[in-house]
Amino acid sequence: MSDMVNNTSKEEKKTQATLSGSGVAIPSHIYKASQTVYTIDMILQKVLDSEKQYDLSKIVSAYELAEKFHHDQKRESGEPYISHPIAVAYILLELGMDTDTICAALLHDVVEDTDCTLEELRKLFGADVAMLVNGVTKLGKVEIFTKEEQKAENIRKILLAMSEDIRVIIIKLADRLHNMRTLNFCHEEKRRTIAHETMNIYSPIAHRLGIRSIKDEFEDLAFFYLDPYAYEDIEQQMAIRKESREELVEGIKERIHERLSKDFEPVPTIEGRVKSNYGIYKKVYRDGKEIDQIYDRYAVRIIVNTVTECYNVLGIIHDMFKPIPNRFKDYISTPKANMYQSLHTTVIGRAGIPFEVQIRTWEMHRTAEYGIAAHWKYKEGVRSSSKDDHRLAWIRQIIESQQESNDVEEIVRAIKNDLAPEDVFAFTPKGDMITLPAGSTVIDFAYAIHTQVGHRMCGAKADKKMVSYDYQIKTGEIIEILTTNVPGHGPSRSWLNIAKTNEAKSKIRSWFKKERREENIFEGRSALEREFRKNMIRVPEEELEDFLKLDMKRHNCDTIDDFFAAIGYGGVQLSKLMQRLKAEYNKRYGDKADDTALELHPKTVKASSGVIVDGINDCVIKFAQCCNPLPGDEIVGFITRGHGISVHKADCSNYLNQKKNNDNEDRWVKVSWEKNRSKNDTTYFKTTLDIIAVDRIGLLADVSSALAMINVFIYESTSRELKNGNALMSVTVSIAGMEQLKTVISRLQKIKNVISVERSGK
Repeated sequence: MSDMVNNTSKEEKKTQATLSGSGVAIPSHIYKASQTVYTIDMILQKVLDSEKQYDLSKIVSAYELAEKFHHDQKRESGEPYISHPIAVAYILLELGMDTDTICAALLHDVVEDTDCTLEELRKLFGADVAMLVNGVTKLGKVEIFTKEEQKAENIRKILLAMSEDIRVIIIKLADRLHNMRTLNFCHEEKRRTIAHETMNIYSPIAHRLGIRSIKDEFEDLAFFYLDPYAYEDIEQQMAIRKESREELVEGIKERIHERLSKDFEPVPTIEGRVKSNYGIYKKVYRDGKEIDQIYDRYAVRIIVNTVTECYNVLGIIHDMFKPIPNRFKDYISTPKANMYQSLHTTVIGRAGIPFEVQIRTWEMHRTAEYGIAAHWKYKEGVRSSSKDDHRLAWIRQIIESQQESNDVEEIVRAIKNDLAPEDVFAFTPKGDMITLPAGSTVIDFAYAIHTQVGHRMCGAKADKKMVSYDYQIKTGEIIEILTTNVPGHGPSRSWLNIAKTNEAKSKIRSWFKKERREENIFEGRSALEREFRKNMIRVPEEELEDFLKLDMKRHNCDTIDDFFAAIGYGGVQLSKLMQRLKAEYNKRYGDKADDTALELHPKTVKASSGVIVDGINDCVIKFAQCCNPLPGDEIVGFITRGHGISVHKADCSNYLNQKKNNDNEDRWVKVSWEKNRSKNDTTYFKTTLDIIAVDRIGLLADVSSALAMINVFIYESTSRELKNGNALMSVTVSIAGMEQLKTVISRLQKIKNVISVERSGK
């Protein structure tokens, strides 16, 4: 964006205009950008100056149609509306986009804001232009959508169109960039809303596409409008250091130029840069650092012709300056997910001030500035290559993981997680590199390798040491995923709270959706019942389906069991529905609410639990997870508020501690196991076994195989290394009662190197 022409037709206003609502002076570069008025002459001149071939007559025709439909419209700044699509087209010309993209930019608002139709655009400019305009056109208002749901659908539609043709999102980014440049003309609330959306959605997308110039400007502008006082503070602090900073950077550049001139002809290009205001803000305000503690506050970029020259220059830089340990990154041999390549090293100069040096080729530099736009080639009849398709796989993963969600926060969280600027690089034992967002766990790693590897995972190792499922991967580690072939083995529901990436969460949900429908229906019913009781909602069973009809429709559920199943596998979040359901309940039932009754689980006691409660009929039984009682254990019951009876072992530490509390004395009740249980009773209970063994390869596989031989289902297993070098494995299994438990323990004790097997107190 560096060669933008400032062709404002207005008289120059004072550069110290203030931002309404804050009184903070608008920085001169932001104010100047907001005052730039774009004209068709600027577009024509840019096209004529370009080395690329453009269809000038098609671009002019697109402008004339856009001007015709936008003729009477004004922007909030008071400028003719046509200046906005012209500005978007100009930004795209700077990125080197093709004729159809420029035409679509000029026409991108005519379908949304005027009477022009997509069919009209298709006839005049072809299918590609119409498709691109449709991709960036927001959805019309749909009756059943709330404002938030409509926004979620808009984001999803953009991602969907973007997965089919990357030019859609590049137009959208340019559109948002010009809107951000003129955001000072909007009222305060709208400024904050748009700036927040830009920071959370569009900036991460620009980063993932590698378009650094747009990403940096997004962050700078959004930061100013979200926290103008912090922005002004950093501007002032940087202004104080400006003279010494420029002197320092120029001195470093001169020294490097002088040294490189001895070995290179011509001398490589050397640029100096200062970290962006937002970059400094994150370090100062988020990480609590002083400005002088930020190592990469100053940076020098060296641009050479070949990869070999990159490494030669690196050697020279390390010879000239003292490198700081652990501050070297080789993004040439290990590129970032957004195609970024460069060598980064932080060194200390003569003045004792650290600075970063970036070394790259010209091709790498173009990719760093313009990302995928620098590589996207359009030839007649050719859209993209298989390599390009691979680069866009992450878009489809986000779409698939969020296809059933109308929650804007969830979709934004998905985008931020999967498009996080910080990545970690880890390797499989075969040497294949897996790139994941920072904070990803071994569960994310397993699903990144293959869906079935994730489903069959029963443990993991990091650098040959057993780790738990919530272990967060570090760059450079070798991660080994241990798998089992036991029939019926699959992920645990708890993994949904552990996994970070949407790819992993989506695959886990899909597994439960496909493999555990009956379990999902039961879990969904139970969850809905708990939320209804918590919110004092009592809907008669025969009216329940009608009561939930609108939410079933929103989540594409044909039957109430489909809806329960969606809750069970995580496709529907009850916490997001309860406010609306409570309002609907009060509207429907009003004063009669207390007279209605909810019977989602009639007669559950004996049929589902095998537990008899002394003096209480037809109540819900829940087995305490702190001790996981089994038939044959001596048990006691605790009356919970709204969740039935919680059954504990009589020697459970929680029970023994609470027994002394006189306030809860009347809530402990006598319970017992049903004596005449049928031999055909298929009720199973979860229990956890702690296995201590000498750590060895194949131990986990032997444990899984032994349990499979006696038809014992494994819900979950975790492993960790003890201080004495042995391994502790905790395996949660499905058990019918004490007799079967004894058989399981006996079988596990026979495994080679197993020292002890005990029932966990958890």
